[in-house]
Amino acid sequence: MLAAMAHPLRRRLLDVLTVHGPATATMIAERTGQTVANVSHHLRVLHGSGLLEEAPELARDRKQRWWRRTSASLRWSSHDFTRDPADTAIAEAAQSLNLDRHTNLVRTWLAAGEDERARWGDSAFSTDRWLHLTPDELRQCAAEITGVLDRWAGRRVPGDGRQRSPVFVFAHGVPARP
Repeated sequence: MLAAMAHPLRRRLLDVLTVHGPATATMIAERTGQTVANVSHHLRVLHGSGLLEEAPELARDRKQRWWRRTSASLRWSSHDFTRDPADTAIAEAAQSLNLDRHTNLVRTWLAAGEDERARWGDSAFSTDRWLHLTPDELRQCAAEITGVLDRWAGRRVPGDGRQRSPVFVFAHGVPARP
């Protein structure tokens, strides 16, 4: 699963399906600027790894193939992959790719045009703190932060006619030295 995810386009395809819901390869290709053949190939790899499943009930005919995520999110710990050096390398590559994806999304926002930035005003945020924690306290902190994000991600979007855009939020808590 991590090997399949350790590819920038596949990670992006998962994000597209997370944000927009089930889609065909053609729809995803339009959203990503990729060819349908390339998207189809990577969707099959993600399907083979268990990250995607077909959604045949959405198809209008037998030629049309719809895809959806098997899970809304994916969580893993590099600690789960320490027994085999090859698995460890894959987990480290997936973590590095994830971090690159996170920072690239923020960099893209920082390079956004003045109109887009003005529309969001001061609602986009960045914050960091130095904390003094034990491993158990960091685990508790992570659970609280994840809980807040899960609550917002799982909420029913109000049907109040207001436009809501995809917003990417991420947090890392790691032991470090100033």
